[in-house]
Amino acid sequence: MTPRKIIIDTDPGQDDAVAILLALASPDEIDLLGITAVAGNVPLPLTQKNARIICELAGRTDVKVFAGCEAPLSRPLVTAEHVHGKTGLDGPQLPDPTMPLQEQHAVDFIIDTLRNEPAGTVTICPIGPLTNVATAMQKAPDIVNRIQEIVLMGGAYFEVGNITPAAEFNIYVDPEAADFVFKSGVPITVMPLDVTHKALTTKSRMQPFADMGNLIGKMIIEWTDFFERFDKEKYGSDGAPLHDPCTIAYLIQPDLFKGRHINVEIETKSDLTLGMTVSDWWRVTDRAPNAMFMGDVDADAFFAMMAERIGTL
Repeated sequence: MTPRKIIIDTDPGQDDAVAILLALASPDEIDLLGITAVAGNVPLPLTQKNARIICELAGRTDVKVFAGCEAPLSRPLVTAEHVHGKTGLDGPQLPDPTMPLQEQHAVDFIIDTLRNEPAGTVTICPIGPLTNVATAMQKAPDIVNRIQEIVLMGGAYFEVGNITPAAEFNIYVDPEAADFVFKSGVPITVMPLDVTHKALTTKSRMQPFADMGNLIGKMIIEWTDFFERFDKEKYGSDGAPLHDPCTIAYLIQPDLFKGRHINVEIETKSDLTLGMTVSDWWRVTDRAPNAMFMGDVDADAFFAMMAERIGTL
């Protein structure tokens, strides 16, 4: 099977870090063309730095990292240091990266890549706010029909909000960008909170990472230990949701997930429900489906696959 060409658009984030490591550990399925950083969990200077830290941790200084948009399309930036810490990768101590940040803007890299690769062969995997992706589409409308698929982490239908009562963080930070992307006509697969809250970092699922006995395994345990403290207190669960790696796991082993092709609209006007993914799970409207919204995951198999793959780095 030919590896799938992808761009990871990210705002690392401990769970973003695990997603990137999973992609780097799966060369038979994933051809990572580049990583584009966006402001989200922490501001852009930290997200682009964190992306390079993760690549260096994996020994992959050949991966190109690009800095993108430092603020949402039309709103002030909202960040999540209360979850991820002041650096975004709080927990272990890691040295500053030495690999260079690319000079090209992330939006221009996305545009150029989609124009230069054969149409329909590049998948975009946004695991942060959708600012970079929407900006690229607005700047270069010709790329929209060249995107194979967008596989993103964001939104919810039953679980609803984790940053407000109605909204998931990635969509809430830039709802206008999300609205533009969901209306673009590109095939979209979504890993919402309803799936990621089933992918919990329980002790038994994380033990294989502790047993790796190497730096990457140690880092993953320390990262998840750090953000677990917030989510365990918030949800009363046995572990923290490992959100972002679900996107990469879907590209590697899609049968881990089950969902429905439904209509999803993004709320951009209401103060009460801003950023809500209004998801027609029960198909009670006549609005055309525009996204495959996942609803379930085989969590044990998901964690086993991640540990097996990442253990090879």
